[in-house]
Amino acid sequence: MAEIEKAIQPIIQVRNLNMFYGLTQALIDIQMDILPRHVTALIGPSGCGKSTFLRCLNRMNDRISGAIVRGEIFLERTNIYSPDYDLALLRQRVGMVFQKPNPFPQTIYDNVAFGPRVLGLVSNKIELDDLIEKSLIQSALWSDVKDHLKEDAFSLSLGQQQRLCIARVLAVQPDVILMDEPASALDPIATQKIEDLIDELKKQYTIVIVTHNMQQAARVSDFTGFFWLGELVEFSDTSKIFTQPDKELTETYITGRMG
Repeated sequence: MAEIEKAIQPIIQVRNLNMFYGLTQALIDIQMDILPRHVTALIGPSGCGKSTFLRCLNRMNDRISGAIVRGEIFLERTNIYSPDYDLALLRQRVGMVFQKPNPFPQTIYDNVAFGPRVLGLVSNKIELDDLIEKSLIQSALWSDVKDHLKEDAFSLSLGQQQRLCIARVLAVQPDVILMDEPASALDPIATQKIEDLIDELKKQYTIVIVTHNMQQAARVSDFTGFFWLGELVEFSDTSKIFTQPDKELTETYITGRMG
């Protein structure tokens, strides 16, 4: 398996990534390769740089005043920090699911339809209807909402709202899905549905997930990166990280002796 993975061209390559909020350095010389159709988990204590790194992957940090990024991130060999890189295309190809569900104050249908309409991905209502149905099926929500598409999105439970947000990302046909603690606000049953969904989605999409839950990282991911004080301390196969880490600091963290 390891030899096969070495032969796979990474979909994302991170090289010498440094990130600053004003004078404060949040990320220090990060190097990482992210393989297509795998799940990469990012773990570490609060404030260690996990979410900052995640937002670098689709330039969400551009929206933060005083944020400065140095280094390179290649999406299929093209540097997304090149001055002429199309941000709209980047955020279509690299979608984001946030910690708390954030549906738009619209109907379930219009939430999923928003991206395809704005981006002009469909030419008629039949195509749009088909895309919405496909996205809701992929997000394991179709059976719950197929007879309620014109109802307000906020009528859904929190777990359903999060799967709706995932459907909204899927509707714009991304290559990569970023998830920033997508189950932290959910109950155990809803969390299990999100984890099952991640396992299904990785057959078609590349997923990078930030989680504070190390058991969740062990369950859902193929690779794990451990962040500490802005540095990527260790990055390897998830099984190795959790059973035989190379760094003493990694072992200390995952065994609960620090963090």
